[in-house]
Amino acid sequence: MTSSAPTLSAALASLLEVALAAGVPEPDARGEAEALAATVAEAATGAWVDWVAQTGGDRSAEDFMAAASRGRRWRSTPTPTLARLAAERSPEAPAYAKALALVCTAGAGLGTPTTQTIGNASQAAAAQLGAFQPTPTPPPAAASDPVVPVATSPGPTDEFTRGVRSLWGDVMGQLDTLRTRTEEVRRGPALGGDRAGSPFDLDPRADPWGPGAFPDLGSPRPSQPSQPSDDAGPNDTATAGEAPEQPAPEPAKPEEPQKSVEELLAELDALTGLAGVKGEIHRQVAVLRIEAKRAAAGLKTPDLTRHLVFTGNPGTGKTTVARLVSGIYRALGLLSKGQLIEVDRSELVAGYLGQTAMKTQEVVKSAVGGVLFIDEAYSLAGDQYGTEAVDTLVKEMEDQRDDLVIIVAGYPVPMQFFIAQNPGLASRFRTTIDFVDYTDEELVAIFRGIATKADYDVTDAVEARFREQLARQPRDASFGNGRYARNAFEGAVGHQAWRLREIDEPTVEQLRSLEPEDLGAYEEPTPELAVADLPDVGDDLLQTGPKPTGEEAS
Repeated sequence: MTSSAPTLSAALASLLEVALAAGVPEPDARGEAEALAATVAEAATGAWVDWVAQTGGDRSAEDFMAAASRGRRWRSTPTPTLARLAAERSPEAPAYAKALALVCTAGAGLGTPTTQTIGNASQAAAAQLGAFQPTPTPPPAAASDPVVPVATSPGPTDEFTRGVRSLWGDVMGQLDTLRTRTEEVRRGPALGGDRAGSPFDLDPRADPWGPGAFPDLGSPRPSQPSQPSDDAGPNDTATAGEAPEQPAPEPAKPEEPQKSVEELLAELDALTGLAGVKGEIHRQVAVLRIEAKRAAAGLKTPDLTRHLVFTGNPGTGKTTVARLVSGIYRALGLLSKGQLIEVDRSELVAGYLGQTAMKTQEVVKSAVGGVLFIDEAYSLAGDQYGTEAVDTLVKEMEDQRDDLVIIVAGYPVPMQFFIAQNPGLASRFRTTIDFVDYTDEELVAIFRGIATKADYDVTDAVEARFREQLARQPRDASFGNGRYARNAFEGAVGHQAWRLREIDEPTVEQLRSLEPEDLGAYEEPTPELAVADLPDVGDDLLQTGPKPTGEEAS
């Protein structure tokens, strides 16, 4: 049974009580909480009115929007105060994280809640609880054992982290109640809710003006036989009774040549950094090869799960490695096709109970024979719709176990909570691979690799300017890693184009050359800008070696 979400005023009072015990100045705690609630609720109608009323201030809509702008970064990274308490291992840190997470759920209830504000709250709450990074204890190795990087295992954690783990279900349960209430209000009484019908109701079954009501708009009208008419002439090409002209079928695309395991491992090894990831993938390949040899020899083979958990911050190459894993499993004969299907919560969860299972089943059906990659999988935790999707995934993993691999990805600590919530997940995801942030040297190599593949020259002076920018860039959970290098390069290309705008016939050298001033004063975009406004050209840009033929890694 889930508890109801708190009001913002109650959540603020709880936070300030914890802040007092932790020695956090009240203005600091209040400022962070008010900004966090505003950024969660900024898209909701009437949110600023509730925000002003519940924060006890005589402020305007402009103050609300300013607070929302300040707090946007904290949708994907802990607040500075929480980050400091977590780093100091303060005994009050878990309680402070929970209080901030409850501020997020309270923010989702401001104004008229929507699925977007609830999604904002889920992401922001996960980011606050993600401030705690448990340090795994590796098993002791014998002196004669070879040094092989191994995956981070979600094994036992310390008492500090276990305390944080207990907060997850409570916080996500608050959102469950709010999400259900939002769906009831949106549907109206005709569909089991409590709101009168409205021409603005977007439910496909209740809205006569909704998507799909006018199938002829936005798509070509299907060909139909012409009807006889009084003014039909002898030159009319379509007459009654004639079949409509069918378009010529497109020629089938030739199937791309299948790469060998060695070729795919070479592509993996050509990626910048990721030493631990590479070591674990090589180890997985060795285990699977020996398993196949044992089966061929008539020996018993252990029931090994091939599903994986990828943890790490954005831009660390998780999608790229997932695509390589799908190819490797196909080359080993474990998968029939080797395609990668990349989804998130929105592509698995529907608006109504019962529909989610069907939607998830359709996604799994498209991934059979390959790898289903679920990004930010922890967003499926804590509500009945996500639970329905997870239960369906667990069933499909069993039914399709011979020709399907699922990889779930996200921030480290929220992913631990997600796996722990369902025994079916915990028994099937036994290997966790941690994607650590790139070092400065690795980011410089990525930047050079991107420029080289695009036919640009990077001088030592340009590299020095890029290093200066890296030294000033905060490395919190919102840092883009490889995407930061990509965005810095794209900004430099735009600056170079502006610099050469008045040269009618620039030389090849001028077209290739980047100058230090082209990098300008680049700053990492906010998470919203990086996701919504920048073109997604794929993580394949992280590769510094020659671009592989066939399907690009992304």
